[in-house]
Amino acid sequence: MNTNMIPLTSTEFGNLWMTYQEKTMLLRLLEHFLEHADEETRTVFQKAYDQSEQTAAAIRDLFRAEGAVIPHGFTEKDVYNGAPKLFDYQYDLMFMHMMSKIETNLFAVYSTMSYRSDIRQFFNKATAQSLESFNACTELLLERGVLARSPYMSLPKEVHYIVNHDYLNGNSLFKEKRALNAIEISLIHHAIETNLTGMQLMIGFAQVADHPEVRQYFITGMELSKHVETTLGEYLRDDFIEPPATHAGKATASRVAPFSDKLMLYLTNLLTAFGLGSNALGGAFSLRSDLPVTMALLARKIVPFLKEGGQLMIKHGWMEEPPHVEDRRQLTR
Repeated sequence: MNTNMIPLTSTEFGNLWMTYQEKTMLLRLLEHFLEHADEETRTVFQKAYDQSEQTAAAIRDLFRAEGAVIPHGFTEKDVYNGAPKLFDYQYDLMFMHMMSKIETNLFAVYSTMSYRSDIRQFFNKATAQSLESFNACTELLLERGVLARSPYMSLPKEVHYIVNHDYLNGNSLFKEKRALNAIEISLIHHAIETNLTGMQLMIGFAQVADHPEVRQYFITGMELSKHVETTLGEYLRDDFIEPPATHAGKATASRVAPFSDKLMLYLTNLLTAFGLGSNALGGAFSLRSDLPVTMALLARKIVPFLKEGGQLMIKHGWMEEPPHVEDRRQLTR
């Protein structure tokens, strides 16, 4: 059967629309990074740029074929060429390491939500390209000694089963909490790693934002990232495990914006939403009862921040409306 004769579902169209927004944003970020990249990094970024441009072009072609309007996304108006470097020493690589990780997860999910074979193939290809970029960034960061590995541990020599309900304990004042297991450590490490990268992003954005209220929003984001990192870091310190940290990837002292406030707000909202989902995942897979409670308390701070970012985008006319179904509720009135 010719899949082109089958209309796109709302899920497929929505996921393609979201991908277009993210990819056109990433293109603008890469344009700034490429201006200041060293030779090895430029090779990785140029490949990611070319692949992202191909992905965006493929979506435009799909939408034209379906008779749908092409979204605005982010254009050359959202990046200011010639601006000084906003982030120093390997931050561009660390950021792309994080973004390619997010993309790999998103596109893999989008593929499983698709029905048409061409759309599934499209997202499968996008997943593979993002994973390729993630691997390239990881290798470079490890070679340069700036990627903090998660803690090592003694590997088990035999299988054990949980026989005591105290294993789930995390809140009792009368019983000692057990040590974190490997799954819980991995989830905490991931959350701290991404919040450290996010904190430097917020510092840089706060330095260069044009609108005062947007600048204050990024300062709030900086403080929120620090709160998440220190809160979760205490769980590792309680077990005498040092939380991840790196000497690299800091914001420079530049006060010249390389990106529009619109782009910086959108990126912040995207990363915040992804962080919220990661926290929920961390809570769901943690067997010690205090961890889900902590994740829920952190979510109570993250959700209002996410909402405020959306309100700022709407206020300034920067939020492009996602595609929606026709409102037929008026027919019943």
